[in-house]
This record gives sequence, structure tokens and C-alpha cells, in this order.
Amino acid sequence: MNTKRFNTLSWRLAGFGLASLVLAALIIMVLFWGASMLLWLNPSRSFWGVKLLRWVINNIGSIPVVLIIGIPLYTFFFLALTKNTMSYVRSISSGVQNMADGNLSFRIAVTGTEELGTLADNINKMAGRLKSAMDEERAAAIAKDELITGVSHDLRTPLTSVLGFLEYVEKDRYADEIELRYYISIAYDKSLTLKKLIDDLFEYTRITSSGLPLRQEPVNLGNLLEQLAEEFVPVLEAAGMSYSIRTDPGPLVIQGDADELVRLYENLFTNAVRYGKEGKQLDISVFRRQDQVVAVCTNYGPPIPAGDLPHLFQRFYRVDKSRSRKTGGSGLGLAIAKSIAELHGGVITATSSRKQTAFETSFPQCIP
Repeated sequence: MNTKRFNTLSWRLAGFGLASLVLAALIIMVLFWGASMLLWLNPSRSFWGVKLLRWVINNIGSIPVVLIIGIPLYTFFFLALTKNTMSYVRSISSGVQNMADGNLSFRIAVTGTEELGTLADNINKMAGRLKSAMDEERAAAIAKDELITGVSHDLRTPLTSVLGFLEYVEKDRYADEIELRYYISIAYDKSLTLKKLIDDLFEYTRITSSGLPLRQEPVNLGNLLEQLAEEFVPVLEAAGMSYSIRTDPGPLVIQGDADELVRLYENLFTNAVRYGKEGKQLDISVFRRQDQVVAVCTNYGPPIPAGDLPHLFQRFYRVDKSRSRKTGGSGLGLAIAKSIAELHGGVITATSSRKQTAFETSFPQCIP
């Protein structure tokens, strides 16, 4: 027999009504039995109570008396039996009012498995989802403001330089052609910096937008990094660096978009060249760890302070702002790398010591 069918609010109220009716009927029966005994024990009718009882029976009748007594009794027992249920309804109503007033952290106690318990649970879930949505909206608004602030700050510096040196040229404020070329060269370099920042910003907004399509296919991460490292040799040599790569035997396959993964590791390699060229070496290793394919890019430049490590993948974050501007860093490369990794269901982390700095990515292994 399906007991869940009867464990509902309607069946409970029906049960309370039936129980109230039975209790009222029992009390009426006891009163009727008592009245009958009183009439039987005092046949002379000398007792005033017996006279009153006879008058009520003869002038009012038994049925009206039963109704006059039974209805209040039924009402009393029904209210007494439904007290906890109605108290729970008021508790749900109060909780909904709290949430309507803006307290979305409030939770209604869930008791029982009938409709009221389910209703309270659903209201709590709705409030939780609404709170999460509002928190995400606030976070998005804060992120947008921070992005605008960061972009405005980072664009203003090179743009000011470009305009300043072009003004010198426009107003002929140079001594000779050598000084003219010097001014133009500086303006050109600053323009390249400006273009790099705009390109990185476009790339970041493209990747972090929810609608970015990924061409998912099996990608051998070991082969991809071997090819990319070989293509990166001219950049490494220009910085006085070399590289080594070690890959585990066998396929190191993940599911992903090869073009986006190339962008991820290009950013990591560029970061290693920009900030780790003093160590003269970039080491790359790709291996399996349980059901993950892990790639580690290690450079041997100056260590990153422990306080900066948790913030490395934030937009526009720089460990050394003056040094980063000098090297042309936009502060978006690692944020882009993190976004690409997360789009592929992966994780990127950084560790640093006096000896080395390592960026580790891990992705779920693709099993054919």
C-alpha cells in the first residue's frame, strides 16, 4: 500500500477533522449517559438539575442540544489538533516575509514530509538560488567597474606618451632629424604597447564571455607543447634562454580546443621569458597524474612573494607594477590563461620559491 498518498496535508486535515468529530461524539455520549443515569436515579424529579434537564428535553429537544454542545467541542478539538500545523504555516509565512524584506539568507525550518515541508524546502531553495543570482550580478557589476578602471588606467599612460611626443613633432619642437626620429620611435613603441593591451583586453573579454564556442576534439598535450616550444625558440634565444621538455610515454590526450590551448601556453611561455629570463632556462614537463594530464612550466627567475601568489591570475594584477610596465606586460596574460583552463574544465596554479617558479595546469584525461 502506498503510504505517501496519505501523508499529505489534505489527508492530515481530514484525519484531524475525523478525530475531532469522534472526540466530540464521545463527550456527547458521556453527557447523554450521565443525563440518563441522573433521570434514572432521581425518578421523583425533586432535584433541580433533573427538572432543568426535563425542561431542556421537552422545550428545546435533543438534536439542538447535541448541536449546541457538539459544534463548540468539535471546533475546540480541531483547533487543538491542528495547532502545530497552523503554527508551521505561520512560520512559513513569516519566513517568506523575511525573504521578501531582503533577508535571503533566512531559512525556514523544514519539518515533515508532507506538502508544507516540501513547500518550505522549495522556498529555501528558491531563496538560495535568488541570493546566488544576486551575488553573481553584484560580482559582475564590481568586475565590470574594476575592468573599466583598470583599462582606463592602463590605456591612459601609453596614450599620453604617444600624444605628447606627437605634439612635439606637430609643433616642430625638435632640434634636428635625429631628435625627430627619436620622438617618432618612442611614440611607435608606445603605440605597440597600446595595441598589445587592446589585443589582450579583446582576447580576455572574448574568452570570458559565456558564448565563446570551443571546437572540442582530442588533443595530445605533449605533442602540442613540443611543437609550441620549438616555435618559441626565436623568442627564447632573443632573451638568452633555452628550453627542455619532458613528456611521459604514451598518449597524453585531453578534450579541448587546440587553438585556445596554444594561447594559454603562449601566455605562460611569454610570462616565463618576461620575468624569468635571468634564470636562462624554461623547463616543460607533461605527465599523467591519476585521471589528469598535467603540464608544468618552470622558470628560474626572481621568486614571486607569497602574498602575491593568490592574486596572480586576477585582471591587471602585477607583482611589480613599475617593472611590468617596463617589460610591456598588460596584466591580462595570466587572467586569460586561467579563463582558458577553466573553459576546458581544468585548473591552473602557481608556486614559487627562491629556486624556481612553476605554473601547473591539469585537465581531465580523454580516454578513447
